[in-house]
Amino acid sequence: MQKSKTILFFGTEDFSAYTLEALIAHGYTIGAIITKPDTRRGRNKQLSKPRVKEIGEQHNIPVWQPTKLTDITEDVNKFDSPTGVLVSYGKIIPQRIIDLFTPGIINIHPSLLPAYRGPSPIESAILNGDTETGISIMQLSAAMDAGPVYLQETTPLEGSETSPELYAKFGTRGADLLTSILPGILDETIPAAPQNDAAASYCQLIKKEDGLLDWTQETAEQIERKIRAYAYWPQCRAMIGGLDLIITAAHAVPSDLNAPGTYKIDVATSLLIVNTREGSLSIDQVKPLGKKEMPIQAFLAGYSSRLA
Repeated sequence: MQKSKTILFFGTEDFSAYTLEALIAHGYTIGAIITKPDTRRGRNKQLSKPRVKEIGEQHNIPVWQPTKLTDITEDVNKFDSPTGVLVSYGKIIPQRIIDLFTPGIINIHPSLLPAYRGPSPIESAILNGDTETGISIMQLSAAMDAGPVYLQETTPLEGSETSPELYAKFGTRGADLLTSILPGILDETIPAAPQNDAAASYCQLIKKEDGLLDWTQETAEQIERKIRAYAYWPQCRAMIGGLDLIITAAHAVPSDLNAPGTYKIDVATSLLIVNTREGSLSIDQVKPLGKKEMPIQAFLAGYSSRLA
């Protein structure tokens, strides 16, 4: 009975694709995919479609790309008591849309709710140096990430994870968890427990300028976390010796007490160390603007004369 029930899938980011593919692989009927309109990206502003749209086209699943969610009401009502599944759609769903679904809309959120309600839970866990995070399977509510929770799974953090690594890990694991409990949710044998709203914390939408590094205001530990947290987007950018660089990997080292923003290089040992407000940062990988990412050895071999 469960797999014959029609699912309407909401998702836009690449993180959504793991769950959509898992639902298809498990034989669920996907009545439609609801995603954001195509966007123009890159220097040439080429039109780019969401990954879930590509999956829909491959499997002959209808794809809806409404500019206003209320536009889908009539189409949703054509289905007999559909279930909604939402993963990284990117818009708040109004209650009148949620009420069109039975038993509502099921959501995967990559945090241990009520911690990190909002759009950047993975990045926030890395930024704050958390020792654990996890995944919540929840029922969507009109209030952001405040709905009751069906299941949570905790994942320890070692302090070296990057956001792309966690997106891939939680994308796969979240899809596995959802498909394992979805029959019970549809049969109403798995209840959802309310969240403790008093313990809620929130995370913010990441902006491009959040990736700009300030050697004078941030510590080496904060910058190292920032580089890992923003490795997916927007990446971290800084000036070193007049060169505008994207720093993709680094580690904190003891400070030699020089002024923040000063640096030292040693081509023989492949070291580029920048002093911060507290501690120093040894740069491991960089991406000069307009160039490919490279290890620090290759960067110093080609650019050290411009840093001296």
